[in-house]
Amino acid sequence: MPALDGGICRVKLALGALSASEALAIADAIDEHASGIVDITNRANLQLRGVKRGHEEALIAALLGAGLGPPEHAHAFADDVRNLMASPVAGHDAHASYDTSALAVELLALLQGEARFAALSPKFALLLDGGERLMMLDHPHDIWFSAMPHPGRGDVLFAFGLAGCPPVAAPHASALAAVAPSDVTPLAKALMHAFLDLATPEQTRMRDVLAARSVDSVLAHVERNTDVRLLRDAAVEHWRRPSADSSQRLGAHPQRDGQRSYIGAQPPLGRMNSATLRGLAALVRENAGAALCMTPWQSVLLTHIDMANVPATLHALAELGLAITPHDPLTRVIACAGSTGCAKSLADTKADASTLAARVPEPMHVHLSGCPRSCAAAHRAPYTLLAVAAGRYDLYTTDDPRDSTGFGRCIARGLTIDAAADLLNPSAPHSFDEPSDA
Repeated sequence: MPALDGGICRVKLALGALSASEALAIADAIDEHASGIVDITNRANLQLRGVKRGHEEALIAALLGAGLGPPEHAHAFADDVRNLMASPVAGHDAHASYDTSALAVELLALLQGEARFAALSPKFALLLDGGERLMMLDHPHDIWFSAMPHPGRGDVLFAFGLAGCPPVAAPHASALAAVAPSDVTPLAKALMHAFLDLATPEQTRMRDVLAARSVDSVLAHVERNTDVRLLRDAAVEHWRRPSADSSQRLGAHPQRDGQRSYIGAQPPLGRMNSATLRGLAALVRENAGAALCMTPWQSVLLTHIDMANVPATLHALAELGLAITPHDPLTRVIACAGSTGCAKSLADTKADASTLAARVPEPMHVHLSGCPRSCAAAHRAPYTLLAVAAGRYDLYTTDDPRDSTGFGRCIARGLTIDAAADLLNPSAPHSFDEPSDA
């Protein structure tokens, strides 16, 4: 698709995974056919920016040649529906209730192998949560599954819901029902077929169907067309998913096996160049058995790093210009492409975010959006700066449950970045009672 800084090519990764050879192929391709820049998205995919006019077909051929397209067995539109989010440390997180690795492979095969699912919107998305401490729980999904230890049964079930997120603390939200792990894939298949059966052409997401039909009617349709047993009891109704900890995406953490670590690092504002990709590929190859994946926090993660190699790997990541600790200011801001790359953006959000980062107090997190589409964040950030003009932003906070803007409650309008930094500083005297003008 075209943009101000050239074409954009999105590469959808299976569960965020990127092999060393694929990383090198992308690095070569963006140097030859694009601007040498790649952004990590909030769905753990990649956007190659600045594709040169006339180079589109050559770029696509290079990516397909590196194995970055759909699997051979998949239908023609498999890339469009490769929208399954799991923890980047699934199978490795010692806090998980269930190893979702095999289930994730099953669900990906289902999405990519069932021809009818090509009719799903490219944004239709599934969440598979094993209870990991490092897990993105804030993004709404059309269908979500979350591991739930069931006190009455003595084993792990998967709670599920539609058009939302696993309930963490919200008293008004709860799972619809729960199923055995062996029933997750059959239920996901039945739910997606039910969506396609019930949705009109204008209803592209599960939330659209639920706006026109009751949840009970959707589940009744599912139960008529599958043998999966849905468990509904008080334990499921009152279950709450333990909180996750996004800071676990940074630094080194012991894996479940106790012998190796996973290491996370954050490129500045989720953007990497070809040199960074080559450096990451080298780290994978230097650590036998290591694997690389992108994360929905627009960061990178290396797994299977021997304990003895952890200090050197952390040093190498820092040398590549990546943040390896949550104390780094650039880990507390996210921003869209901004006006240098997007015609819809009203401000240079990347540059403004870099300026703001040094003044955002820890542990506050801020999202800068160049327009109301909120491309950089699929969820509400604690604070959002929404551009209204070059260098000017309205400031929102998430504490209004009645909000219809998607950003929260507006607490100030027309702020410069300096004024926003002053207002976000808790030591500065200010009031958030009514929106104020800078």
